[in-house]
Amino acid sequence: MPQESTHKQEWQRLLNEGERLPRLARRFQGMLPSSPRCKLCAAPFRGWGGTLMHMLGKDQSRFNPRFCAKCEQFERQGGAEVVLTMLFADVRGSTMLAEKMSPIEFSQLINRFYVVATDVLVRTDALVDRLIGDQVVGLYIPGFTGQEHPQRAIEAALGLLRATGHASSDGAWLPVGVGVHTGRAFVGIVGGGEGTPQDFTALGDNVNIAARLASNAGAGEVLISDAAYEAAGLDLGELAHRELELKGKVATTGVWVLRL
Repeated sequence: MPQESTHKQEWQRLLNEGERLPRLARRFQGMLPSSPRCKLCAAPFRGWGGTLMHMLGKDQSRFNPRFCAKCEQFERQGGAEVVLTMLFADVRGSTMLAEKMSPIEFSQLINRFYVVATDVLVRTDALVDRLIGDQVVGLYIPGFTGQEHPQRAIEAALGLLRATGHASSDGAWLPVGVGVHTGRAFVGIVGGGEGTPQDFTALGDNVNIAARLASNAGAGEVLISDAAYEAAGLDLGELAHRELELKGKVATTGVWVLRL
């Protein structure tokens, strides 16, 4: 029991406080080319940045490609509850887009989205949780991002809209909607039994809320929950406010609508 308690305390400290030096190192590594990267420390596995990381012993793990060899030490089940900010970005109308393209063309388009989204998330100190289907998920955890995690997530949301062309006079090359929400969730390592791949992720009702905000966002919209807006403490000017009825929620969820 004492060992279990110590393990839990270590997770609490890592997720809530982290350490300044590792955060700075992660920020530096996130600026090096190129993806794929270690999910925890953002060390690149390709390009000259990958060569540099190889010299530092941060090669891609042979057992779980989402981590570098050094970060495998965290691949042990456990975690803690923490208040974080979550960003979900969805491609709007992806089914219709796919119908108008060949499978190769559509895969190239989505891969382009993954590349620019990963770049935006990593540069704003997010942990890139998922790149799946037509969705990208970023976790802004205090121990990794700092206490300004709500502001960084909103910054990233606007960056994603710009990166997909929503500020261009020619129009977006990919229609994207984004949801940003701040709340308490379980964050840590989850997975199957011994010898099976595990992953670092967030779980809980607030994660579901963030996902549903993204699914309700129109192309070129960022829906910021009241909780995230208040936590960010930013002056974003005159924004429209909506009350959404989210699936599985009895009470409505207030959101602020941000566009470029």
